[in-house]
Amino acid sequence: MYNVAIVGGGPAGIFAALEIMKLKPDWKVILVEKGVQIEKRKCLLREGYEKCPSCKKCGLLCGWGGAGAFSDGKLTLTPDVGGHLTDYMSRKSVEELIKYTDDIYLNFGATDEVFGTNREAFADLERQAVLAELKLVHSPVRHLGTERSLNVLKNMQDYLDKKITILYDTIADCLIVENGSVKGFITKNNQKIEAEHIIIAPGREGADWLTHEFAKNKIGMVNNAVDVGVRVELPAPVFEPITTKLYESKLIYHSPTFGDEVRTFCMNPYGEVVTENYSGISTVNGHSYANYRTANTNFALLVSEKFTEPFKEPIAYGQHVARLANMLAGGVLVQRFGDLLDGRRSTPERIKNSTITPTLSCATPGDLSLVLPYRQMTAIIEMLHALDKIAPGTASRYTLLYGVEVKFYSARVKLTNDLETEGVKNLYAIGDGAGVTRGLIQASASGIHAARIICSK
Repeated sequence: MYNVAIVGGGPAGIFAALEIMKLKPDWKVILVEKGVQIEKRKCLLREGYEKCPSCKKCGLLCGWGGAGAFSDGKLTLTPDVGGHLTDYMSRKSVEELIKYTDDIYLNFGATDEVFGTNREAFADLERQAVLAELKLVHSPVRHLGTERSLNVLKNMQDYLDKKITILYDTIADCLIVENGSVKGFITKNNQKIEAEHIIIAPGREGADWLTHEFAKNKIGMVNNAVDVGVRVELPAPVFEPITTKLYESKLIYHSPTFGDEVRTFCMNPYGEVVTENYSGISTVNGHSYANYRTANTNFALLVSEKFTEPFKEPIAYGQHVARLANMLAGGVLVQRFGDLLDGRRSTPERIKNSTITPTLSCATPGDLSLVLPYRQMTAIIEMLHALDKIAPGTASRYTLLYGVEVKFYSARVKLTNDLETEGVKNLYAIGDGAGVTRGLIQASASGIHAARIICSK
C-alpha cells in the first residue's frame, strides 16, 4: 500500500513526485512508466535508419521525461500558452505556480536565458502582426535545447530514484474503483498496485488509454478542439527577425473562408523536423538544440476544430487523418507549397531542385491535398499567406509542408478545481494526456498543484 501512485513519468508525473517528496518526505510513493530510463531511450531513426521502424514503444515518446524529453525543451512562462490551468485557479495563482515550477527547472540545471522579455521589440512585432490580421501572444520562453533538456530530466530521475519507487517498462492497464473511490490499478503483467491516492499523468502517448479507461469507469469527459495540421520548414533567415527577438512566436489567425482558428506551435529556429510513432501511426514534430544548428527553421500550423454531438472521438479523428498520410507515404509525407498551390504532387526531383534541403530525409514526397480535409487545408494556405506579410518568404513555392502533425490531447477529463475526477474520489488527472495542459511548463505545474492538494489532505 502506497500513499500515492503515479501513472506516467513525463513532466506532470515527475513534478508531482518532486512536490510530494518535498512536502511529505516520509510518504511511500510509486511511479510507473511504460518506457525506460532516460539514458536508455533511443530512436533508431535518429541513429541512421532511413525509415521509421515503428517501434512498439516509440523511444521519442515513451520513457522517463515523456514526449518532452526529446523536444527542444521550451518552457513558456505565461498562463496564456500551453494549457487550461486558469480554468481551475486564478490567473495570479497560475502565474505564481509557473514561477515556482520554473525555479525547480533552474535548480536541476536549466539555462538562465529567457527570450521574449523585451517589451519594445514585442510591441513592434505585435504591430506588424495586427496589420497582417494576426494576433501575437506575448510568451516569454526559456529554451533548454534537446541535449540540455535530457540533462535536466536525468538530474530529476537520479534525485527521485533515491526517494520513491520507480517501475520502468510497466504499463497501467485497468483502474480499481470501489464504491466511488479509486483503490489502485492493475498493470499489464497483472501486478496489483494499491494506493490511497492515484495520479494519472500518461501524456499524449497515453491519452487514448485514459479516454477508454475513464469511459469504462463512467468518469466524465468533454471534447477539446481537435488540432490537425502540418509542420512547416523554411530557410532560417525568413523568420530570423522574429526568432531572434522572441524565439517562440505564438501567432493566431482566423481563416477568412471558414473562420477556423489556425496557430503556430512549437517553433524551432535552426532546428530539424523529426517523426514520432503513436501506436504504429507516424506523425511529425520538430526539435532544436542548444549547441547544434541547421540552416532551417520549422514550426507547426495547427487548425483547431471544435466538434459537437454526437461526435465523441477526437483522438480517433486525428489518428484517421494521420493514417491517410501513412497509407500514401509509408510514413510522413512532404510537399512543396508551390506544388500544393499548383495542384500537383511533389516528387523527389522537385524536392531536390529546391532552395531548401529537408532535415527529415525519410519523408516521402507526395500530395497533402489527398490527406487533409479541404477545410483545414484552406485554412493552412490562408495562414501561410498571412505569415508572409510579416515574414516575407514564408509563402515561397519552396517552403516545405510535412504531414501530418496531430496533437493527441483532445479528450479532456471533467475535474474539480483540485484536478480530482468528478465521480471518483482520490483519482487525479493531470498533464497533456488529460487534456488539462498543452506544454512542458503547465504540465509540470499541474503535477505540483495535484501534489499539494493531496498532501494537504
